[in-house]
Amino acid sequence: MNYSTPDICDDFLSDLQVLEPLFTEYGARDKFSGEVVTIKCFEDNTLLKQTLGTDGTGKVMVVDGGGSLRRALLGDMLAAMAADNGWQGVVINGCVRDVEILKTIRLGVRALNCHPVRSDKRNEGQLNVPVSFAGANINPGQYLYADENGIVVANTKLELAR
Repeated sequence: MNYSTPDICDDFLSDLQVLEPLFTEYGARDKFSGEVVTIKCFEDNTLLKQTLGTDGTGKVMVVDGGGSLRRALLGDMLAAMAADNGWQGVVINGCVRDVEILKTIRLGVRALNCHPVRSDKRNEGQLNVPVSFAGANINPGQYLYADENGIVVANTKLELAR
């Protein structure tokens, strides 16, 4: 992955949505990109766990957790499962936990904050629906690019100079 989000913005800004800088890095992968899969859930990670248990090769999970700062939607066990299944990264409009272990897992993880309490298990959530947060409207099938400078989303896969 030879790109930087500043260079992507320089070359493609009119084709991008740039997420507001609200997110903290938690995973061992600083740079990640891929086709977007979305989940909308609130303090319940049941669907997230099911989906991260599937093949995520070349994909990025975007989770609209409603901005909740009361429960963690991702912890070390789900992150390890996601990495094992080929997911490139997870962006969460909500919290994570087990941050000392997340740093060791080869997965890009961005979240609003960390919280020690696990999520509820109510079997709620919606898969592959449009989500809106951080000043962006994100749809399944778009492409997300993240690095230490920020997160951008494009409608199609970008042809990046190598």
